[in-house]
Formats: sequence, C-alpha cells, structure tokens
Amino acid sequence: MNILYLRPEEQLIHEIAQSRDEGKSVEDIDRAWNSPATQGLDASLLRESALELLDKLRLRPEDPQLALEEPSDLGGIRGRSGIDALKMSGSPMIKEDVLDRIHGGWLGRAAGCLLGKPVEKAGRRGIREMLQAAKRWPLADYFSGFGVPSELLATYPWNRHGGWESLKENIKCMPEDDDLNYPIVNLIVAERFGSGFTSEQVAQTWLETLPALATYTAERVAYVNCLKQIPVPDTAIINNPYREWIGAQIRADLWGWIACGNPVVASEYAWRDARLSHVRNGIYGEMFFAAAIAEAGHRQDIEQILRTALMVVPAKSRFAQAVEFAMKTAHEQVAWENVVDRLERKFEKLYWVHTLNNASLVVAALIHGRGDFERTICAAVMGGWDADCNGATAGSVLGTMLGARRLPEKWIKPLNNCLRSSVAGFDNSAFDQLARRTCALQETFVTDRSK
Repeated sequence: MNILYLRPEEQLIHEIAQSRDEGKSVEDIDRAWNSPATQGLDASLLRESALELLDKLRLRPEDPQLALEEPSDLGGIRGRSGIDALKMSGSPMIKEDVLDRIHGGWLGRAAGCLLGKPVEKAGRRGIREMLQAAKRWPLADYFSGFGVPSELLATYPWNRHGGWESLKENIKCMPEDDDLNYPIVNLIVAERFGSGFTSEQVAQTWLETLPALATYTAERVAYVNCLKQIPVPDTAIINNPYREWIGAQIRADLWGWIACGNPVVASEYAWRDARLSHVRNGIYGEMFFAAAIAEAGHRQDIEQILRTALMVVPAKSRFAQAVEFAMKTAHEQVAWENVVDRLERKFEKLYWVHTLNNASLVVAALIHGRGDFERTICAAVMGGWDADCNGATAGSVLGTMLGARRLPEKWIKPLNNCLRSSVAGFDNSAFDQLARRTCALQETFVTDRSK
C-alpha cells in the first residue's frame, strides 16, 4: 500500500533536503540513496534501505548556531523575539465590531481559498498561461473553465480535490478543503478544553474528528505518530521531513480570532497547536499569522499589523528574514510580477509547499494589496506556489481587518453562507454561525493574562 507522505522512499528525498537546511551532513546519505546498487533493489528492500537512512539522518547533529537562533520551545522563541515589547490593545472592543471582524475573517479565508483551489498545483506560470488563454489576465474573478484550451487543461488540470466545484460557473458553496477544516477543528478544541488546552488535546481532537486522509504532509505524519502513541513534540520529528512546510501556517486563524486584540496570546495558542506537527519555521508561520490576525481584529494598517506580528518570532530566524525581504520587495517594486520574480529567485531551492516561500508571498501580497481585498487575494493566488493556502491566509487577514460588512459582495455572495467539511459534525456549516461560536469564545477566553 502506497499512501502519499508516508512512504519512506518519498520521505527520505525530502528529509535529505530538510536535513541539509538544518546544517546536517547529508552527502553520504544522498550518494547511498541514489547509487545504482540501492535504486536497483526490489521494492521491499528499497523501503528497508530508506528507513535505515532516515534513522541515520535523524540522529545526526544539526548546526548549533541554527539551533540557537531558531528554537522550537516557547521560552526559547520568546527569548529571541521582541514579544516582551508587545501589549494587549488598551482600547475597548465593541462586541458587534468583534463579531463582524471574525465573520469577515471566516468569509475572507473561504473566498481566498476558493479562488486558488482550482489551480493549487498549476504553479505561477500555469496560472498565467490559463488566464491569458481565456483572456482573463490579470486575475480579477473566480476561475472559469470557459475559454481555457483543452491542451492547457491536459498540462494543468483543475485540482482533482474540489477544483471543478470551485470554478465560477459551478460554485454553490465553499467546497471541503483542509484550509477550512483546521479552523473548525481548532474551534472544537477551544470549545471543549478552553484557554488551557494542550497540544495533546489538539492531537486527540484530530483523531476524533478528522479523517486520516483529510490531512496532508506534516499533519498526516503527525496523525500516524499519534496513533502510534509517540509523545508530543516527537510527533513533529519522527519520520517527518515536512516539519517546516506550510501545514501549521494554515491552522493559525482561529487562535487569532479568539485572541482578537492580543497577538501575544494568539501566538502562544498557535505554538501549542503547531508543535504537534512542526518545528522552527513551521511553528513560526502559525505564530506569525495568528498574531497578524489578532492584530487585524482591531487595526486598519497592514504595515503595522505585519510589523507587530513579526515581533512574536525569533528576530534572526530565516522566517523573520523572509518576511522582511517580502515587505521590502513589495515596497520597492510597483509591478506585482516583479515582486514575485524576486521572491522566486530568493526561494528557488525550496519545495512549493514550504513555509518560508509561501509566507513571504502572502506578506508581499498584503503589502501590495494596500488594504484592497480583491487586489490582495488575486495577487496571492497569481503568485503560485500553494495558491489556495496563500489566498486563504491573505483573505483571512484582510477579511478580519475589514470585517464582513466591508467585504465585496462579488467575492462573498457565491459562498451562499455554506461550508462543506470533512470534520465530523460540521458538513454544510453556516459561516455566520461559525463566526458567532468563535466570537463567544473570544468573550470567554482569558486574553489579558500576564505573559
């Protein structure tokens, strides 16, 4: 049986790249794996060889300087960040405004995800070719199948997981997607366990509510590790070469909404969630966007929102450097294509679902969008890489900042206030009801405790 992301042969290829990024010695492992003798083994022996090499890599020492500058424990992260300078918003927050912001976040996340969903794996160039062929470049509306030549669809087929249902002519609601499943799962965690929830309780909730194959990359490995009763945070490390990929970053939103106005608390909630499946920059991605969404709940300045969020991650980390580079590039380049050109050159060696390249793209799109919802989500999706995740995160930040009442009907009406989900008990959920439940948590969670 071959299940994606769990095959040792597949894991080893990505583990070599991940270990190299961590400063480990990998050249002998790379040579051994790619040697004719190894590749000539039958399937069973090849798998055994991959497992042996994975074990060897896991035990090798990493770059001690990297370990110092990019910790995964909360104390270490805080000690290398500017988080002590952050304070909770002193301005009172009106309940109706908070509800509208949270509702806007849910809707914005869905609209951005829906926009990118048909072309999740097409890449930047594929997206452009399809739009130009259909005379819809630059992107300004949901994708349509009309006008896209069949030969292009043979090269860049619509995402098989809900892509056809996400085309403008077929949209009836927000189709099922992991980018919307995780805010629901985290809503369950928060409702069941309160503000003191643990990483282990997040794991338990995954196993109880999420089908295994509705998880991907690092989450799927962590899910299996949980079933093996491997303790947290080892669930994020054992046979998990995806531990700095985008998975945790797309789980940030609920923590930002329920800690509206307090990016410090939002980032801690995000850390408890992320450490189940990720380390280092994978964790920072979730902490950063949780803080950004919390800050967006009471701010109107994207630059200030991002600058504040940047203070919750280690200042010398590769994640912080990627965010700074993205902001600087978006300010220096007027044309979006030039911005993405520079990002692609900067992160050309990273896999298309890594945290660093995708986070930088979202940040650049938020700066480039200048507070305009359509401009922002379209830029995020046209940039390629993990298009639906990036559209979703950009849409969530903007949706939370603007609130539901200020979101363009063009993007929100097609959702029909309905979300399909593979989370047990939540299929055909209504966005306004999810927002009310989230807002109720925001009222009861302890968001002003000392940090």
